[in-house]
Amino acid sequence: MDTPEASPDTRYLDKLNIPSALVNRAFGESLKRMAEKADAEGEVVVKLDWRESMPHPDERVEYELWTNSNDECGPRCDEQAAFVKSFRGHAQILERGGYARFTPHYITWYCPEAFRLTRQCQSQCINHGRYCAPDPEEDFGEGYEGKQVVVENLRQLCVHRVANESGRPWAWWDFAMDYKLRCSMKEKKYSKACAEEVVTALGLSLDKVLACMGDPDADADNAVLSKEQEDQIGRGSRGDVTILPTLVINDVQYRGKLERTAVLKAVCAGFKEGTEPQVCLSHDMETNECLHRNGGCWRDEATNVTACRDTYRGRVCECPVVNGVRYDGDGYTHCKAVGPGRCALNHGGCWSETKGERTFSACSL
Repeated sequence: MDTPEASPDTRYLDKLNIPSALVNRAFGESLKRMAEKADAEGEVVVKLDWRESMPHPDERVEYELWTNSNDECGPRCDEQAAFVKSFRGHAQILERGGYARFTPHYITWYCPEAFRLTRQCQSQCINHGRYCAPDPEEDFGEGYEGKQVVVENLRQLCVHRVANESGRPWAWWDFAMDYKLRCSMKEKKYSKACAEEVVTALGLSLDKVLACMGDPDADADNAVLSKEQEDQIGRGSRGDVTILPTLVINDVQYRGKLERTAVLKAVCAGFKEGTEPQVCLSHDMETNECLHRNGGCWRDEATNVTACRDTYRGRVCECPVVNGVRYDGDGYTHCKAVGPGRCALNHGGCWSETKGERTFSACSL
């Protein structure tokens, strides 16, 4: 999620004047061959598809956003604020339904012990230099201080913890959005008092949030922030978190635009096939393959019962359960109603005939 401007090696940056992506040589050669045929066969369309690049081990997606409470860091802060506002609805639907587990994180630095008495460390750090954030204005003489950002980051971590303990983990999204609207640095409202008003307005326990935060002036470790520093270190396929914002989905760093639809597609790609929530199956997110030739699956023409089930990755052919009646079969060429109640659906596929007001059927339980 980094931008080219953030890279120390910019030798080729001035040569790029169109949207660009890196591919391996083999794929690049295949694209060139296809482009050579484009005049005769039409344009070459390349689609970035997250569906198979994202690990999808089970029916729940775990994802985390590394962000910042500071709103004076320019375009990146604006991008994060816009994302929280636009993605909040999707995030809360996913978490309320038990489909996803979201965790917010905040990057925290520390001040080397030899410099802890300097003005820079005392201005940017809490707990005697253990946890620090850059000065928002990069000017130690005016405006807000880095240590105020650390305290607010800590508060937002504790809001999530308290909300999670109360069975409302999705309340973090409400707090994060409301805080950015009501307690903006740009409007000189970034303060403890404003933050506590937002906590109270959301019905969260202010006492529990304060207890979680501890004493920022104490010469001691803070368990919450120490955990954040540990989590910043890379593990497995995920590298160190050094850039804001960073989004991690199923323990893999997301490489894409921090935008509502793009992120939702990446999250949806993290579900095991067939377990995706309905929000992942809208027309904007995927194509319903069951609408074309029934996805190649079995279908009973008489009752329109079908084995085709739409998924985010495509479709699966599984004999269904309809009105309590279970069907058995391979899902592709045949499915047969079995068990109690099977005669209620098209007489279980058996002979039937109606004479007058009476219907006779060969189906028996």
